[in-house]
Amino acid sequence: MHQRTGKLVDIRALEIYPAEITIRGKRIEKITRLDKAPARSLPYILPGFVDAHVHIESSMLVPSQFARLACVHGTVGTVSDPHEIANVCGIEGVEFMIENGNTVPFKFNFGAPSCVPATIFETAGASLDAALVEELLKKDSIKYLSEMMNFPGVLNKDPEVMKKIEAAHRAGKPVDGHAPGLRGEQVRQYIEAGISTDHECFTAEEALGKLHYGMKILIREGSAAKNFEALIGLLPDFPDRIMFCSDDKHPDSLEAGHINQLCARAVAKGIDVFKVLKAACVNPVLHYRLDIGLLQTGDPADCILVEDLVDFKVLQTYIDGELVAENGSAVAAAFSVVMPVTPESPINSFNCLPRAPEDFAYPLDKWGEEENIEQVYVIGALDGQLITQKQLAAVKDLMPGDGFLHSNPEKDILKMVVVNRYRQAPVAKTFVHNFGLKKGALASSVAHDSHNIIAVGVDEESICRALNLVIGAKGGISCVDPDSSSTLLPLPVAGLMSEADGYEVARNYTAIDAMAKRLGSRLSAPFMTLSFMALLVIPHLKISDLGLFDGDGFVLL
Repeated sequence: MHQRTGKLVDIRALEIYPAEITIRGKRIEKITRLDKAPARSLPYILPGFVDAHVHIESSMLVPSQFARLACVHGTVGTVSDPHEIANVCGIEGVEFMIENGNTVPFKFNFGAPSCVPATIFETAGASLDAALVEELLKKDSIKYLSEMMNFPGVLNKDPEVMKKIEAAHRAGKPVDGHAPGLRGEQVRQYIEAGISTDHECFTAEEALGKLHYGMKILIREGSAAKNFEALIGLLPDFPDRIMFCSDDKHPDSLEAGHINQLCARAVAKGIDVFKVLKAACVNPVLHYRLDIGLLQTGDPADCILVEDLVDFKVLQTYIDGELVAENGSAVAAAFSVVMPVTPESPINSFNCLPRAPEDFAYPLDKWGEEENIEQVYVIGALDGQLITQKQLAAVKDLMPGDGFLHSNPEKDILKMVVVNRYRQAPVAKTFVHNFGLKKGALASSVAHDSHNIIAVGVDEESICRALNLVIGAKGGISCVDPDSSSTLLPLPVAGLMSEADGYEVARNYTAIDAMAKRLGSRLSAPFMTLSFMALLVIPHLKISDLGLFDGDGFVLL
């Protein structure tokens, strides 16, 4: 038994008062109001923060290492969609995430991936049909049905899609949504299918429409997709139906902060602190029925001590009564089991062979008769967004006269390719605008959602070198400077994650990110943006291993 004294923030009662919390074992045994405590010198005691939707894999860290970085910022739990590793390794991947997460004192709450593969227009490493999803939903460790990205399937009442939703309802578990840009009658039908949340709103108008039909909105602020500024104005009017999430967060930004940063930004805008903390702490626990304490007598002792309610600097983090982080560092004893030697054969699925520069040649006659082609499609990447623009480029700007299309860095139009990582197959090729590289290439085996290998570059030789670095390591991100060095961050776990020390991975990621920017990229997170160029379920123009994809018509071009 032990006690902690501070200014207790009772979010439900809308009160802040000096109190002593008595913790016995894993639970709060008693909360005693103190009348004469020196309130000014006391820290504030809050429930722990919860990330309401995150793909742990995007941190490039296995769950146990993610927890070490997140708990320092007061995060005690996540609502985690293992969709990424499921697309690579299927059920085995989901089980790996659960088992690895169970090795540390942190409350991961995993869902059953609803869309594996995400679409029929790409090659994934696994498939989860309705029967497999239902088996997952029967497990106590699975808390919900993960984001239903196949919104056309919902609207058209596709039998497999509806079976998955119905299985979640039978299990009494919520269904997460994913409906970017869906409005009006279509969004009403989508919600009426029993889908309760959405984290893909880009505008307040879109979010208001979904709120009108009863949906809960997750305000997302990740490494690439940043919707906080567009949506935070909704929180004062809908405090019970808003949550905070990161969705996809790279290791460097996780090291810098997590949900605590969103609380500070929201309070700085003058939003009532109780409403902010509802979104950050309470609403996810209630919606997903999580076993995470809310600072009430009898609750699990999941709480944090912060210096103030302005910057939310975290002094201590407790999970199930155990001190797991203090003054900016994880407590070593709590995470002593997370430093094992990486197994000789980590879970993965990687079966392609090295490539040659000529594999990335792009003949003009791919488009038909040369004399009839004056323009080609170009993906317009947008910094801070997952959506892209559908652009056109003049062939004359991309063809120097050899019958092949090439990058034109002067116009910031670069060649982008996707290579099937699961088997040898033809290379898919297109062009992208706004990456900014002046030389060299980037490649990554993190390419949502099927996680084939995606690369962008100024010349075919650099693209080939970057891709072959990733292939040789059976997963990772690489950066090639044709005039000097090449850098690789290996990701041997499913080609998505590393079991190395999380802070070391963050440092290595920071270095390779800086190298990409030295090569000319103006994007705030070039590798994260690159990974989403293959995400077909987000409009408007993307690329898979099977070719260029129109996200509006939902067809390959």
